[in-house]
Amino acid sequence: MVRPYAIKVKKRKNRDEKYDKEEQERAEQVEVEEEEPAKRASIEKPTMEVEGKEEEEGKAGTDELVGIPVVPSDKRTNKNGVIFVLEKASLEVAKVGKSFQLLNSDDHANFLLKNNKNPADYRPDITHQALLSILDSPVNKAGRLQAVYVRTEKGVLFEVKPHVRIPRTYKRFSGITLQLLQKLNITAVGNREKLLGVIKNPVTNYFLVNSRKIGFSYSSEKLVKMRKYVDAVGDDVNLVFVVGAMAHGKIETDYADDFIAISGYPLSAAMCIARITEALADKWNIL
Repeated sequence: MVRPYAIKVKKRKNRDEKYDKEEQERAEQVEVEEEEPAKRASIEKPTMEVEGKEEEEGKAGTDELVGIPVVPSDKRTNKNGVIFVLEKASLEVAKVGKSFQLLNSDDHANFLLKNNKNPADYRPDITHQALLSILDSPVNKAGRLQAVYVRTEKGVLFEVKPHVRIPRTYKRFSGITLQLLQKLNITAVGNREKLLGVIKNPVTNYFLVNSRKIGFSYSSEKLVKMRKYVDAVGDDVNLVFVVGAMAHGKIETDYADDFIAISGYPLSAAMCIARITEALADKWNIL
């Protein structure tokens, strides 16, 4: 009984080996037939793979702010330009619960009241809107914006490069600002260029020699039309505009050469900047 059973198993084993060999040969033929179309597909569409890689690399750097130049460097003009300074920006970081957050009047009203602070004073959205107004202006796209400086209520000074792209949403802007105030700089993905960085005071160290510093205040007795005011300034003068980035109050700077009002009504920082950039665009024939 043992011997016939052993012979039967051996035959079945040989039959299985033969079947496996045939299946392997068929699979190799299929691979050979599919190899040429795959090669042609890879030759015809190489850019799809490159674009996919670039998208993956972009997603990998979500914690960093991507700098996108508004104007190529070879088109940046050497003519006199403009500098904006945003004073008294309400950008303050505190530990709320288990994490650090950028304080604002909407999300942290109870926290601020418990700490005997006025929630109306915490408006980082004003700085966000002002930066968007500056960087989106035709003056910047034409290469005439030299720099943007922001000084917080606590006296922290940081620089914003003209070619940086500020996040459009406040939530993303809040995260970037929090990272900036904690790590002291934000770099671009790829070339590691510093797009936003905390710098030393005073801000006047970064002005050009031939600069005219102009502050804005609704309470100023000097009410002017912005277009006529900038037209009266010589073309060899670098303009520095100092705008308040707070909800209410008055900027107090000792470096301003002049304080003016450009409307008989209180204006937001973004609206004030819009009037300035529009007047400059007319002066420099920027359409």
